[in-house]
Parts: sequence; structure tokens; C-alpha cells
Amino acid sequence: MLLYNGLLVADSDFALPLPNRGLYFNDGFFETLVWDAGGVRYLPYHWQRMQRAAAALSLTLPPELASAQALAATAGRLVHQHTEYTHAAARVRLQLWRSGGGLYTPTSSNPDWLLTLQPFTANDTPVLRAAFAESVRLQASPVSFCKGPSALTYVLAAQERARQELDEIILVSGAGYVAETVAAAIAWIRDTTIYYPAEASGCVAGTRLAHLRRITQHLNLSWREGLFLPADLLEAEAVFTANITGIRAVQQVGQVLFHSEQHPILAQLRTLDAAANR
Repeated sequence: MLLYNGLLVADSDFALPLPNRGLYFNDGFFETLVWDAGGVRYLPYHWQRMQRAAAALSLTLPPELASAQALAATAGRLVHQHTEYTHAAARVRLQLWRSGGGLYTPTSSNPDWLLTLQPFTANDTPVLRAAFAESVRLQASPVSFCKGPSALTYVLAAQERARQELDEIILVSGAGYVAETVAAAIAWIRDTTIYYPAEASGCVAGTRLAHLRRITQHLNLSWREGLFLPADLLEAEAVFTANITGIRAVQQVGQVLFHSEQHPILAQLRTLDAAANR
């Protein structure tokens, strides 16, 4: 069972009508959420990113998605149709694209949307080998902060990661600044400061990293956002990635080794994060 424009539809009965601007022009965005313990994890940050994306694309969100509370209620409506997620977390995919036809110039500001479920699998395993991407570069744009418009770039980066037999690959901007990994934000620790790339690098606005910044406000930690070169990252004490599936310690980038998994600040972040998700 899936949810299409507010209607529950059996998977076997679903078909996308044409024309479809998401298929033709990638005119839309997506969010990947985690439903757990009766709600959506990191809800405020997903909602903020959705709201920004809709505004950037001049789309009007439907009532079912028009607030954080509405988004959670809509996701819950679909989850409750699936007994397999009564006591298990679900990965919730929201795909939203502009309705109507037209060529590059759209004829509508209203979206169609689709909500689907998959089992959720957490991943906190260390990244044993990472490297900086060579085949692709990121470019900041009015929509680079959201998921979807730059998807092909991440496909190419993932292919390079597979060719090099890496656990992860780090993307940089056209100007050479560290941005993110294929599907996660990246940050690093030096002294008591946590460094992370600014959106001007072309990275997606990370929801879990925003969550970590909030829950550590009471600690004697400094978070520094900026444009950083690969050499800055390589001088770190510890490097980690963060997305909805987990916080992963990076143990090697290129030829540089790290002891990220044992770093006390990263351990503290994980402890606070686990407590906040209970």
C-alpha cells in the first residue's frame, strides 16, 4: 500500500499518469524520513528543508504536507496500514513533483506527491576507506540544498566509489571546497571544534547534522560552518558522516589514517543522539 496525492493505493494498482514533469524534467524534490516510536525522527529539519524546496521551486504544498504536524500525520496514516511496522522502524520516501504539462516553462504551481515505505536499516559501521571524488564536482545553486535536483551527480559519484572499491567518497565543489559524501553530511573534529561545510559548497542541508548541533548546545563545543579545503579536513583528529541511517566514523581518507571511532567527542555525540531518539 502506498499514498498517492492523499489516496491509499495498492502497489500493484499504481501507475503514473503522463505527462509527468518529475519524469520529464526532474521538476521536484524528495525527502527520506524515518518513522519510529510513533513519529518522524528529525521532523523539524525535514519540514524546514521541504518548505525551502517548495519555495525555491514555486510550489504550493498540499494540506497533507503543509506543516510539520501534517507531514507526520500523513506519514503515520500510511505506516498504520502496514502491520510489519507496528514495532519496527520504517524508511519513508516522499517524492514530490510539479503537476501539469508544459516544456521547461511550467503551467502549474501545484504538486503531485507519492509516499512509500521500506524497512529501515541503521548503519553506524565505520567507514574504513574513503577518498575525495575525482570524476564529479558539486555546484551551489538555488536548489542544491534539497534532495532530488542534483541526483545525477550523486549517481556518478556512487559509481566512482564502486569503481575504487571505497566505503565512501567525499565530494568537493567546483572551487575545491569539501561539501559532503554521496548520501550524508560530513564533519570533522579538531580540539573542541566541529567543522562542517556551508551550503555555499553545494551540499545538501543535512537534517541529522542540524539535530546534532541543537542537542549539543549545552556542551562546551563549538560548531564552525564554512568553506574548507581538503587539507583542512585531513588535519582533523576525527572525521564522521551523518544522515538518517547513522553517524559513521571515518577511519581513512586517501592515505591519511584517523582514530575517529575512539574519539571522545564523537562518542559523546552518539550518546546524546541515542538518548534524543528514544
